[in-house]
Amino acid sequence: MNCEDLLRQINEYVDGHVEPGVCDDLREHLKDCNPCQVVVDNIRNTITIYKNDKPIELPPACREKLHLMLKGEWQRKFGTAAKG
Repeated sequence: MNCEDLLRQINEYVDGHVEPGVCDDLREHLKDCNPCQVVVDNIRNTITIYKNDKPIELPPACREKLHLMLKGEWQRKFGTAAKG
C-alpha cells in the first residue's frame, strides 16, 4: 500500500468500514509514513470535535486572521466587499 492507496480509502478506514485485510495494510503503511499518520489523526480529531458538539472559541488573533483571509478571498472571487 502507498500513500495514494491510503488516501483513497481513508474515510472508510477512519469509520471502521474496510475489510480486515485492508485494515492490516493501512496500519502497516501508517507505521512508517508520518504524513499519512498526520492525515488520519487530523480526520479522527475533526470527527471527535464534531461528535462532541461543543463550540470551540478561536483565539482573537486567529479569528481576526481567518476573517481577513476569508474577506480577501471573497473580494478576489466576487470583486466586492464581504458584508460583516
